Amino acid sequence: MTVQRREFLAMSAAAAAGVGACLLGAPSASAASTTLGAPTQQFPVGVRQYAWNRGSRKVTTYVYYPAATGTPGGAPVTNAPVAKGAFPACEFMHGFSSSPQKSLAVIQPLAAAGFIVPAPYFPNLNINDVYNGTQAKDISELITRTIALNTAANDPLAGHIDTRAGFGVSGHSMGGMTTLSLLTTAADSRITAAIPMSTVDMGAPSSAVHAKVLFMHGDKDTTCPISSARTAYKKLAAPRAFLTFRGASHTSYFGDSHTRTTFVDWMRWSLYADTPARDRLSADATSSKTSWEAVLA
Repeated sequence: MTVQRREFLAMSAAAAAGVGACLLGAPSASAASTTLGAPTQQFPVGVRQYAWNRGSRKVTTYVYYPAATGTPGGAPVTNAPVAKGAFPACEFMHGFSSSPQKSLAVIQPLAAAGFIVPAPYFPNLNINDVYNGTQAKDISELITRTIALNTAANDPLAGHIDTRAGFGVSGHSMGGMTTLSLLTTAADSRITAAIPMSTVDMGAPSSAVHAKVLFMHGDKDTTCPISSARTAYKKLAAPRAFLTFRGASHTSYFGDSHTRTTFVDWMRWSLYADTPARDRLSADATSSKTSWEAVLA
């Protein structure tokens, strides 16, 4: 189903309430090492800005990361020192008229859980660019640039990015559509985990991408109908899952605690091989206002 351009004019930024909620147990000022697996404690969060380009297209990116100092799970601190260890990366792309700073309800808990989170800022999103793959190519460029930071001379993130398990991508609305297109019509084989939120069907899955994919959607979404996202979900091979927020609109579930917790669980399983996170997905996703469907084998 094609999303009409005018439907995006009503998109609003997501709520960031509850961002600091502890997702991984009691906060601690000293973060756990990642060398033996997924962290068990929260990290403080740092952020650095990068003025990247793809040709004439700006791909301005804020990279959020686990920091060595600060309040665990607290507000991002610009240029904070990076925590010891190497961390997997999961990109997040905002929707129309939003920004990384308005998407901290997802970004901040993810970075605090032990992930590098490059979040691009696109102030002039165009629905045609989403459908024709231009936007997805921008994200592929972001992935390339993020990976390059790991060996960049004098960059504080050098040596702290672990891509052995691949790269995660995620996003909401136009960002969710772009996420899904990276698995379909504009495939990027480096992607091994994806969370498209409030998306529509973006075509046939590519055989070049093998990713664990979690959809999140409100069943009262009038901008991106859930029926279109369900069509996309049914096309994908396992592992896959669909978290439905009953009674939720296009944006109203964004700051929900089940969104944050399930998001982190999915990426911990996908990029840290954290099987306990996989095993608690159903419980963490389930509430009186959600429906959970998954094929994880």
